[in-house]
Amino acid sequence: MDDSGGVQMARALKHAALCLMLLPRFLLAAVMLWLLDFLCIRRKVLLKMGERQDSQDDPPVCVSDSNKMFTWESLRAVWHGQKLDFLKSAHLGEAAPNTEVVLVQERRQVRILDCTKGKRPLVLNFGSCS
Repeated sequence: MDDSGGVQMARALKHAALCLMLLPRFLLAAVMLWLLDFLCIRRKVLLKMGERQDSQDDPPVCVSDSNKMFTWESLRAVWHGQKLDFLKSAHLGEAAPNTEVVLVQERRQVRILDCTKGKRPLVLNFGSCS
């Protein structure tokens, strides 16, 4: 029972550290989304003020309330994307992950680096089947 408690505590500490590391990037993205909405609101106010002047030279501009950027759904998507980006296993300048692949002809699982032959470079083709 103590072992599972220790594992749970380690997992909780890992998640807390991850949140602290991602928080500045997330807050920056949230502020950018808010600024985009603020600019749209400012544009609406300016359009309302412009309607009072009745200028015939300017064409009418359509501004919608339904295209907000600063919503709970967008913030959730930004948080999830930041977390996925941070936790990915491949990073620029580091060794590539040696993941499992399936050999098509033999229908068996092997590691990618098991397919290398001597000093020849390994080329992976991620083509489509359409």
